[in-house]
Amino acid sequence: MAVTDEAILTIKQMILSGELRPGDRLPPEKELSERLRLSRNSMREAVKALEAMKILDVRRGDGTYVTSLEPELLNEAMSFILEAQQDHEAILEIFAVRRILEPAASALAATRLEESDLEALRRSVDSITADSDVEEVVSHDLAFHAAIAAGSGNRYLASLLDSLSGRTVRARLWRGLTEEHATERTLREHGAIVDALAARDAALAEALTVSHIAGIEGWLRRWSEPESSD
Repeated sequence: MAVTDEAILTIKQMILSGELRPGDRLPPEKELSERLRLSRNSMREAVKALEAMKILDVRRGDGTYVTSLEPELLNEAMSFILEAQQDHEAILEIFAVRRILEPAASALAATRLEESDLEALRRSVDSITADSDVEEVVSHDLAFHAAIAAGSGNRYLASLLDSLSGRTVRARLWRGLTEEHATERTLREHGAIVDALAARDAALAEALTVSHIAGIEGWLRRWSEPESSD
């Protein structure tokens, strides 16, 4: 398990054990990272993810506090970390299949999408900003890829990609929570793909989709590897 994930689970255990109670302020970052023998960068990423899950409340200039989340809800919110780790190899295989099939769908869509479809894709990209919450970004991501697959004109390919995409939702959520600038990167790459589709450049749309899927696949591989401490 990656060090950032270990930090998250350690803080979770401190809350569940009662060591940290609702409303309690966390020790300073330096003190907590030294106590848990983690790099400050790993600790910072863990706090950021727990803040996004509404488990911690970061008050600028004041400190970081535990919210009033009940232990049962905390367990539910955190369970997907271990589940995703257990399914790591299967998810990697799914991304590998997506990397093969989705570029072909993009190439087909470049010649078949209607102007109204392209406009809808642009509106979808424009509806998300760097400040959008991770659930909104993942919802956009799923719809974006589904629209391109449908635009390929091949119902079987679109159906297959839809079934594969649904298996990767947890990984997408976790990337959005833990990878710095993940939203900006996703929007930049989606925008470039739409530009290629609008130009009716099948080869470019295919290449950009390969790069996009491979980037997510690469993150997933790095996520599962232990981090070195600073």
